[in-house]
Amino acid sequence: MSFAEQFPIVFAALNEGFFQTLKLFGVTLAGAIPLGLLIALGVMSRFKPLSAVLKTVVWIVRGSPLMIQLLIIFYMPGMLFGHPIWGGGETGRFWAASVAFIINYACYFSEIYRGGIQGVPVGQSEAGQVLGLSRRQVFFKVTLLQMVKRIVPPMSNEIITLVKDTSLARIIALQEIIWAGQAFMKGRDGISGQLWPLFFTGVYYLAFSGLLTVLFGKLEKKLDYFKV
Repeated sequence: MSFAEQFPIVFAALNEGFFQTLKLFGVTLAGAIPLGLLIALGVMSRFKPLSAVLKTVVWIVRGSPLMIQLLIIFYMPGMLFGHPIWGGGETGRFWAASVAFIINYACYFSEIYRGGIQGVPVGQSEAGQVLGLSRRQVFFKVTLLQMVKRIVPPMSNEIITLVKDTSLARIIALQEIIWAGQAFMKGRDGISGQLWPLFFTGVYYLAFSGLLTVLFGKLEKKLDYFKV
């Protein structure tokens, strides 16, 4: 089979794998961004038992490889309960990977949130209280808005890292784009022993990361109204 005949087949397979990658990316962000904020607030809570537990969880998650976390979340429930809770299909693998990624990135995001919140000058909160705002209003109308400006650079870095980390999901046989590229080395659709599809997956990652870099750059410019 010539390259011209192989390319449409490979391109279709890579697109299918990249769609799975995009789904995992989107679900992870949708879950990790709010969960990370809740964890950050819990870590800063005056209720010491809650703060201590969450600090321990964040330490464990940040200190262990994401690949190990994927394996534990996918296989451990089956070992404990005697049957796999995720099922053996692609859907089950996807949701197991999503849970692992959400927990992992929520813990990283929580530290970024915490640094952003604590980086807002105390005087800003005091000024809001002097104006008669409640603690809730001070947080959402003063602290949170200024925190957003501070966390965009580190958050954008983590989100771009997430794009590449999605490739780790293949450890539990989730058929994302790297899996799709590797399949043509082992044999798929009459094509085997081909390395170029795997290298071509890098184009997808570069294009997507480049798009995100541009979008985050524009977001930073829009948030310049916080400059003094």
